[in-house]
Amino acid sequence: MTAAVTATVTATVRGPDEILVGFTVALRAAGVPVTHDRAQSYLAAAALVDLGSVRGVYHAGRATLCASPADLLRYDQVYESYFDGRTGLPRDVVPVPRATHAPALELGGEGDDAAGPDADAEARRVAASRTELLRHRDVATLTANEKARLAALFATLDVRLPRRRAVRRRPWHRGAVDPSRTLRASLRRMGEPATIAWRRRAHRPRPVVLLVDVSGSMSSYADALLRLAHRFAQAGPAVETFTLGTRVTRLTRALAVRDPDRALVAAGAAVPDWSGGTRLGETLKAFLDRWGRRGLARGAVVVVFSDGWERGDARLLGEQVARLRLVAHRVVWVNPHRGKAGYEAVQVGVRAVLPHVDDFVAGHSLAAFAELTELVARA
Repeated sequence: MTAAVTATVTATVRGPDEILVGFTVALRAAGVPVTHDRAQSYLAAAALVDLGSVRGVYHAGRATLCASPADLLRYDQVYESYFDGRTGLPRDVVPVPRATHAPALELGGEGDDAAGPDADAEARRVAASRTELLRHRDVATLTANEKARLAALFATLDVRLPRRRAVRRRPWHRGAVDPSRTLRASLRRMGEPATIAWRRRAHRPRPVVLLVDVSGSMSSYADALLRLAHRFAQAGPAVETFTLGTRVTRLTRALAVRDPDRALVAAGAAVPDWSGGTRLGETLKAFLDRWGRRGLARGAVVVVFSDGWERGDARLLGEQVARLRLVAHRVVWVNPHRGKAGYEAVQVGVRAVLPHVDDFVAGHSLAAFAELTELVARA
């Protein structure tokens, strides 16, 4: 705790946690996207450093509360405004206007002809750096402008459906001898020996089933997950998409629309239980009873997007995931909190399903979605 915080606690009889939480509120008001998880990380980091060290508390906040280079300047301004080192009291927060557009690079001036190519290269480098930072940001913490930019980046995902060997065989330049084609070619030559024909087992896309949790705890990720589901749907006809909440809703037809924005509008109109409760066990049972036995999940790669918050019986959820594992080729559970620092699988729903899934992966950023698409393609 800094000397400023110590004096504040003495003067106003407030605890250090209250002072530090007030600082995170000031940062959020200044435009820094401080989430609940980041605030908790900040308090934990401040407790580990020497609370009498101004430098320690300052850098603990920079490391846990700032998500991009743009946040660093705001952090310094708010820190200077909030903690007054001369009086030892927090001062009134000076609002920092939130930038709605990236600052333009100054490319004009003397020597434009000579510096033009270098300036263009620098502009491209800065744009690429910002795009890379956005790819690794948690989609739940993005602003409206950042979400619009991220939506355009979904088109860059390389979505490929997994393949499986078919029963039928196809002509090939090597492999096993095709006796029927070889014999027919010989008969066309009046019994004279003909070139030996070869064949191999054909391959076809393996079905992919996406189950997206749209309950209240997943509402901040629902838009990004449905955009990802739309990318899978455009990769081929062997993709089925359902939403899980208080009921099961099939979105395969809605996501077949080529335009992603129109597809999401159609999906939103089809789902009646947005941001509702969570009954994963019951909805998975309904899915398996209605569509699992009919073959949609049989031999498929089933991807479940959920944070595992179960309001119903967790044992039922575990039983249904075990039942799903018996008919599916592979079960992948995607948890948006899996990729966050310090995450532990403590939810009863997550602990119930972990013994029955093949992969438990993160799903909170575009970079995590890219890793997921690669995992599905190799399944």
